[in-house]
Amino acid sequence: MRFSIITPSFRNSRWLRLCINSVADQQGVEVEHIVQDSCSDDGTGDWLPKETRVKAFIEKDAGMYDAVNRGFARASGELLAYLNCDEQYLPGALKAVSDWFTSHPDADVVLSDTLITDSAGDYLCNRYSILPGKYRIWVRFPALTCALFLRRRVIDELGIRFDTQWRDLGDVIWVMEMMKRGVKMSVLPYVTSVFTDTGANMNLKPNAIREQKLKEQMAPSWINAMRLPFILDYRVRVMLRGGAFQKPFTYPVYTLAEPDRRTPKTVTRPTSFWPKRSST
Repeated sequence: MRFSIITPSFRNSRWLRLCINSVADQQGVEVEHIVQDSCSDDGTGDWLPKETRVKAFIEKDAGMYDAVNRGFARASGELLAYLNCDEQYLPGALKAVSDWFTSHPDADVVLSDTLITDSAGDYLCNRYSILPGKYRIWVRFPALTCALFLRRRVIDELGIRFDTQWRDLGDVIWVMEMMKRGVKMSVLPYVTSVFTDTGANMNLKPNAIREQKLKEQMAPSWINAMRLPFILDYRVRVMLRGGAFQKPFTYPVYTLAEPDRRTPKTVTRPTSFWPKRSST
């Protein structure tokens, strides 16, 4: 099965190079990497059109989710995913996902696990994916999209694309729509991806906070009243998924300091708790 990976890009030249490297070195699978760059003025346009490992489209878009929709429309792979510039795949990630889809033919969406790192590539925490629940998702989005993979029928046959009215919480609305439409999901208990907490990620921006409040207003009133039990339920489920049984490990990641080779990082005290960061 061929993968099509979509990367929306805007003024993230240094991070984009790491992202591309992490997709290009995947073994045992066929990969098409589509980069949708919104006319970045940070030097990206000087090198991206010459990058032979990607299909680059440099054109104005209406935001990240519009860029991903455009990439999905251009994709030729049987399996689709999107990976932001400040995210990476770990070695063997796409082969593990391909094998899981093969052994789970009824699954249209696969959720896997993620490592959270700081800007230097150093470990912050593990993020375990959990199957979203009809009501739970209003309180906790139990996955990161860098570890979400789907069959193209979700896009082509069911027509489930990103709602571009949302600028920051489109991921949650997208998965909610999948759940409404009965898309079958499965959890692959395997760490496929790396999310870089730069301290300036979109979920810390004022608009993301505004959209979070809007989502809370959209939720049934009883759910907001039950936020604490839902949060406790989420934490218990994370611990059962693996958060209580983590062992020391090593992972190889591309870093800004060494962008052309993976640097091994050792984790002596794994945790599932994501440290709080303030916006910059």
